[in-house]
Amino acid sequence: MEIRLDWLGCATFRLTLGETVVFLDAYMDRVPTAPKIGLSAKDVRRADFVLVGHAHFDHIAGAELIARNTGARIIGSHESCRVMREQDVAANQLLPSQGGERHRLAADVTVRVFPSLHSCTWTTGSLSAMEASTGDLGLCEDERAGVAARQGLGSTIGRRAETGDSAANDLRAHLATAVGSGQTGGPLAYLIETPQGSIFWQDTSGCWTGVLRELRPDVAILAAAGRGNLDGEPIQGSLADFIRIEAELLQPRTIVLGHHDNWMPPVTPEGGTDVSPIRTALAGSLPAAKLLEPGYMDGTLLLG
Repeated sequence: MEIRLDWLGCATFRLTLGETVVFLDAYMDRVPTAPKIGLSAKDVRRADFVLVGHAHFDHIAGAELIARNTGARIIGSHESCRVMREQDVAANQLLPSQGGERHRLAADVTVRVFPSLHSCTWTTGSLSAMEASTGDLGLCEDERAGVAARQGLGSTIGRRAETGDSAANDLRAHLATAVGSGQTGGPLAYLIETPQGSIFWQDTSGCWTGVLRELRPDVAILAAAGRGNLDGEPIQGSLADFIRIEAELLQPRTIVLGHHDNWMPPVTPEGGTDVSPIRTALAGSLPAAKLLEPGYMDGTLLLG
């Protein structure tokens, strides 16, 4: 079996596992000022499954079109499945999961579902992968809401955009129509197991360390955005530190990053996040691991 990976922007990927096509998230139809991917959800004609990491628009939007047009089944949280039902996706195409499930994707391919965590969006973190963020430890939810209010964080990331320019106006218009939920629904992480090896994927910068250290995948696809969430607390360090810790727990042979492009201007940096600090951190911590840096729609050979 030959296993190929296409990065489709943000945290969305397409895995081709022999004859089986699996989308990891589905968000390709982005704000018009974002770089073009080369594929739209409405144009996808071949898909067997869509795995949804969580229910925010920048991950789930597009899954409804792929499911309706191809008959693909969607694996995601109960909130993700609720959003899909509202979009007229048939109930028999939905596989609600919360962690602990194993689903068969093909005769010799399965996926295990694990509970995960979202990045700490209630407190600001640097858009630089190298700059450390500290503090905000041990807070209850009402205190975290107070932090968000003081820092001017709205209910959606889009409110961070400045008002008055065309890019911000485009973003607000996009957010008004994008399919998704204001709730994560409980982020999930996935381990896809094949005869050629295993692939771990998560679409946001959060993790339970006790889960990750037991998995040992051959390939790890890791989100590189926001302030990392380690066991429910914001990382006391940088994004590069967070990715390094995840990689040390997982010990993969190959690492791929996601969620680091300029997926939502004007909030995200032009040119995307500079991943050179992550590259340096990984080279120092796991020198034997290979960091793949594919462009959009590259069809990168992962395994096989």
